[in-house]
Amino acid sequence: MKKVLVTGGAGFLGSHLCRALLDKGYLVTSLDNFYTGSKKNLSNCINHENFNSIEHDVSEPIDMDVDIIFNLASPASPIHYQKDPIYTAKTNIFGAYNMLNLAKKNNAVIFQASTSEIYGDPETHPQVESYWGNVNPIGIRSCYDESKRCAETLFFDYHRMYNLDIRVVRIFNTYGPHMSIEDGRVVTNLIIQALKNNELTINGDGSQTRSFCYVSDLIEGFIRFIEQPQRITGPINLGNPHEITINELAKKIITLTGSKSRIEYTVMPQDDPLKRNPDISLAKQHLDWEPKVSLEDGLEETISYFSSVIK
Repeated sequence: MKKVLVTGGAGFLGSHLCRALLDKGYLVTSLDNFYTGSKKNLSNCINHENFNSIEHDVSEPIDMDVDIIFNLASPASPIHYQKDPIYTAKTNIFGAYNMLNLAKKNNAVIFQASTSEIYGDPETHPQVESYWGNVNPIGIRSCYDESKRCAETLFFDYHRMYNLDIRVVRIFNTYGPHMSIEDGRVVTNLIIQALKNNELTINGDGSQTRSFCYVSDLIEGFIRFIEQPQRITGPINLGNPHEITINELAKKIITLTGSKSRIEYTVMPQDDPLKRNPDISLAKQHLDWEPKVSLEDGLEETISYFSSVIK
């Protein structure tokens, strides 16, 4: 049985990944300092005989025996990563460095959860992996965007210098159960506001677009990539290529919740991308992967989760 370390294992994506890996017969260790993750997210893992949880900050070194590392540790929503931007940069850069050294010591395969924020406010649409991005290096989002870019640099330098087996994915907007009600992400905000019959607040005029991938689809992509026998480094985009405006998303949520909410428009935050849509040709080619869950079905599951959480 292969030993897998999931950094950020108590987070939104990490907790789903831990459960999926357990179901596939791996020995799983979650490493999390619970800065944004929650022990409640691991409630369906904690009593499993093949699961272990370690409280630790990924920006500090750790030594252990491991065959596979999933590096997911990072504040991922603007509210969380802008709360302490220096800590965010430290987590993403030092965390990548420490996990790469651990992978090198163990000759382990290492997976990096990178982000579509690599592309910034893109001038190429949809976004392909060969696009270098349009990123503000000194803005309020830069602590996240640029530290994730730096982490990718470290991954590829370790691959070139030490022949380390790396797998890098760029994650586009993902949603589902275990999202924090305080993360400030658009799906979270709109669902909670709709369930409370409050005004749905939308940045700008709502014409900006996003592509939303349900969490189970994304996790399947993660596992397919790590189990790919060929040493494909990536980066590979993982996300749903179905593009939708935020106005359309808000209207869907109002309908699905039966809410009496109205839409209110607010000021667009600095450097907020106007378009976000992945080209997933590489994922189809190398992983035989594409999303299966429709936006409506995924939203219904997410609404049901938030309904239970906010009661």
